[in-house]
Amino acid sequence: MEPGRVRVADYLQLIRTNRNFRRLWLAQIVSELGDWFYSVAIFSFLLEAVGTAESVAFAFLCQVLPQTLVSPAAGIINDRLSRRKVMLFADWSRFAIVGCMLLVRSRDTVWLLYTLLVLETMMWALFEPARSAVVPNIVPDCDIPAANALSSTTWSINFMVGSALGGLVATHYGRDTVFVLNAFSFAASALLIWRMRFQEPHAEASSPFRPADLIGYEPVAEGIRYVRQDPRRLAVMLAKTGLGLMGTNWVIIPLLGQKVFAVHLRGFGSQQAGTMGMSVLLAARGLGALIGGFGATAIAGNSDRRLRTVILVGFVLSAVGYLGLSAAPHLSLAVAALIVAHAGGSGIWVASTTLLQRMTHDKFRGRVFSAEFACMMFTVGASGYVAGFAVDHGVGIRTMACLTGIAMFAPVLAWAYAQRLWSHAT
Repeated sequence: MEPGRVRVADYLQLIRTNRNFRRLWLAQIVSELGDWFYSVAIFSFLLEAVGTAESVAFAFLCQVLPQTLVSPAAGIINDRLSRRKVMLFADWSRFAIVGCMLLVRSRDTVWLLYTLLVLETMMWALFEPARSAVVPNIVPDCDIPAANALSSTTWSINFMVGSALGGLVATHYGRDTVFVLNAFSFAASALLIWRMRFQEPHAEASSPFRPADLIGYEPVAEGIRYVRQDPRRLAVMLAKTGLGLMGTNWVIIPLLGQKVFAVHLRGFGSQQAGTMGMSVLLAARGLGALIGGFGATAIAGNSDRRLRTVILVGFVLSAVGYLGLSAAPHLSLAVAALIVAHAGGSGIWVASTTLLQRMTHDKFRGRVFSAEFACMMFTVGASGYVAGFAVDHGVGIRTMACLTGIAMFAPVLAWAYAQRLWSHAT
């Protein structure tokens, strides 16, 4: 791979020649497709059964807030045990948890849906830091930008395709079919990860894991000291926290799809039209993330300086996109605005992940990535819930989109100011 440049051939070579990465990548494809299938089903069920924006916001909170609460334990587990085994445990657990969603039948069982969402999120909190942490163990340093771009853009494609097909499957075959497909996607992911074989130096060198470590202070304190050693590492770790301010989109997009940009196809009732409108907007969000992920690596490649620039530009695009969404008069312009906003968000994701992997020792990657996800998910969950509460209490959906755009200028300024850390270091 040429310095500062990632070519299409580099992606193809990585997939073709690196069996471990290929299996991890395929596992991501099948499990995430199932996730986006059922997200549409969950949101449409809540709007139908409960009928409030706050119910959607609370469901989203159940999907993100547990990440913050279990992050210290997840980080310790991923730094003391085999991350491959942690991912296997999380996948098989999610297979069982999502299968239990078949028991959710009416408004009286909404509480069960919320409980299962919390449990699934706890497993996600174990899985995602492990997946990010193992990339440097299975991919050479020069291929890390391509690996992260593939991961981000695969998420984007899954989001786009899964959201679009999820609406069709839910409206034509019912929610139970969606839940079954999602459950078996985790089983397929587990089988692929089971076939991975790679060295895990952190597990071989660490002291034996003790359950008491999960509630002890020292492992957490050690991780905090490590992050604080380099203010640049802390700044990169918090980049996704700024991105989390766009967590309002999990309320804005479903409501815009249902109430403003419903897609009335032949034979569709109002509920089906709203579900399809939601699917189209979610797919646009995914398309933007796809463009941003590949665009980030095409521009930045292996250059740390360019990766930092991608983060700054990404925050600006996110702000501009949501301001545009707030004023979009037609579905086509709303789609364009979401593409712009989430292209910026995906660029931030790829660039910050690559920088943090390079700046973090293998011994600490579990705790550092768990902390990164925790901070981000707290912001995502808080902003999403505030958006739902505000809409239910009279704030317009378009106004909420406008406020999101304005809020995104805060991380623009913060990241621009943080660049002085690199200037002083040189």
